[in-house]
Amino acid sequence: MDLLNTLVDKGLRRELPTREEALAVLATSDDDLLDVVAAAGKVRRHWFGRRVKLNYLVNLKSGLCPEDCSYCSQRLGSTAGILKYTWLKPDEASKAAAAGLAGGAKRVCLVASGRGPTDRDVDRVSDTIKAIKDQNEGVEVCACLGLLSDGQAERLRDAGADAYNHNLNTSEATYGDITTTHTYADRVDTVQKAHSAGLSACSGLIAGMGESDEDLVDVVYSLRELDPDSVPVNFLIPFEGTPLAKEWHLTPQRCLRILAMVRFVCPDVEVRIAGGREVHLRTMQPLALNLANSIFLGDYLTSEGQAGKADLDMIADAGFEVEGADQVTLPDHRAAGGCGSHAEAGCGAHEGAGGCGTHGGGGCGTHEGAGVCGSVPAAAERSEQSEPGEVRSDLVAVRRRGAGTDLAPNA
Repeated sequence: MDLLNTLVDKGLRRELPTREEALAVLATSDDDLLDVVAAAGKVRRHWFGRRVKLNYLVNLKSGLCPEDCSYCSQRLGSTAGILKYTWLKPDEASKAAAAGLAGGAKRVCLVASGRGPTDRDVDRVSDTIKAIKDQNEGVEVCACLGLLSDGQAERLRDAGADAYNHNLNTSEATYGDITTTHTYADRVDTVQKAHSAGLSACSGLIAGMGESDEDLVDVVYSLRELDPDSVPVNFLIPFEGTPLAKEWHLTPQRCLRILAMVRFVCPDVEVRIAGGREVHLRTMQPLALNLANSIFLGDYLTSEGQAGKADLDMIADAGFEVEGADQVTLPDHRAAGGCGSHAEAGCGAHEGAGGCGTHGGGGCGTHEGAGVCGSVPAAAERSEQSEPGEVRSDLVAVRRRGAGTDLAPNA
């Protein structure tokens, strides 16, 4: 297929595809799906080999958010039966992080619900970052706390944070349809603050909220312009008790096409399969490793993922390897120059960055509408899942273990 040959050539040169080419990837047929995966896989392997980076989420503060993000189980007005608790103490958070690191994770993502941190909250998180770093040599720490005020990104950096997560989530044109308590521009501003402070940028999207192909391409092109080091791709998990509880639009094939499109547009960045992979990709998860080079290990913020051991077995069985703590994730041209040194590649001028997960509230969390259950739905259920209009509480397992509980975490 001429389209795929063109996209591979552009991906190997870090050249931006045209919008028409990106839209054409999303419009390919199921008959062509394996060809699409194989083509995007060539780009993925060129820049990242067969390594898979593992990330681990710690929900520092769960629920009770004043923002109204429609996809989020922690949102204002949510009746989802999630865990609700205030800030974990540094030793509690460090203990939770240790479980993920023992399972092979090299990055810990510290997430807190809410519009954004107070200065006292930044002090709390700074203490937690220091505790984790003191006990785990070489660990990467990404903070995801919502909208940042002036000076807060610098304080997190000085405390040892390596990255900051703040997702764009959807296109600017449709952002107001999913959130009214803050704006798309607010998110971009926070990303700019994080980047200006020298933090590695992580910013991504949520697919499955009823958006069009054009919306998906718009947000991915905006991310390319912002030039983050990592792009988490979340697949909406419609929590019962949220406005998007009946939005079931995704199929495994659709998810694979979205991941392929992201890889072609952002060829040399860490593409992370984030919340929703277990529910929406199901048995196709191993195939998605040919497109993304990063996943979350274990559970998400408010929902359960598949068993950590199952993740590790999946990676090995698919012929990939877990990226070691001593390995550099990004290609040399990105790792050496940091986030903002890619202008020659057409990667953009960095208007912002931020992100690790998917977030509800002021923007942080990584999957309130995204994280998922560990069970693969039966074949009879799969056809039902593609039909929007139903609440499918049977497919979403609310997290009841790990941070904020007395039970061992999934890692």
